[in-house]
This record gives sequence, C-alpha cells and structure tokens, in this order.
Amino acid sequence: QVQLVESGGGLVQAGGSLRLSCVASERADGVDLMGWFRQAPGKEREFVGAVKWSEGGTLYADSVSGRFTISRDNAKNTVYLQMNSLKPEDTAVYYCAAARGAYFYLVRAASRYAYWGQGTQVTVSS
Repeated sequence: QVQLVESGGGLVQAGGSLRLSCVASERADGVDLMGWFRQAPGKEREFVGAVKWSEGGTLYADSVSGRFTISRDNAKNTVYLQMNSLKPEDTAVYYCAAARGAYFYLVRAASRYAYWGQGTQVTVSS
C-alpha cells in the first residue's frame, strides 16, 4: 500500500510562489505515474499535472502551463510541484496521487489513480 504525504501549502499573495512536496512511502511495482490535482470549495477535483517516475516526462493542465512545474527526486521518492505567478483562482486543496503504468492515457481522470495523499491547502490572496 503506497502512502503519500503532501506538504508545503500555505498562504501567499498573488504573484508569489510556493513549492509543494509529495513523499511516497515506497515505489510499488508498476506505480510509475504521479499526478497533482486540486479542489476548490464547491468545485470538482481538477487535474493540475503529472510526471512519470521513470523518465520524468510531464504534462500540465492548460490553466497552469507555464506557471507550474513538476519534478521528481527518485532517490527521495518525492515529487514536487513548483507554483509560480500564483493567482487567487489557484486557491484550493492540492492532492498528489499515484497510478500504475507509465503512460498518460486518462492522466486527467481522478479514477486513473489508485493512491491519494491527504491534501495540503494553498490560499492565494489578492
């Protein structure tokens, strides 16, 4: 059972930056895709981006492309979400998730992911 723990959330002014971390308890066999999602109050969970553990390939939602960057440190079993030029509409609880298979098919679907962290709150003030 893979456990994911996010950290790094907080309150930041618009235009500022935050870096979220997601530590995985283990690299389970076949788990090769890490995703970031977010959920704002009253809204559905939204795909932010994803990275492949093995090769580092990334994919982003249009709403964050060019502002957010996902990276990973295989030695530390950690995935990062660097968020720059933050906007009030980025306010949400951010979740990391893990999926089996190193492919981007259905990468934006929450159902693709078998393991989820508890989430970390990001609040961007205007």
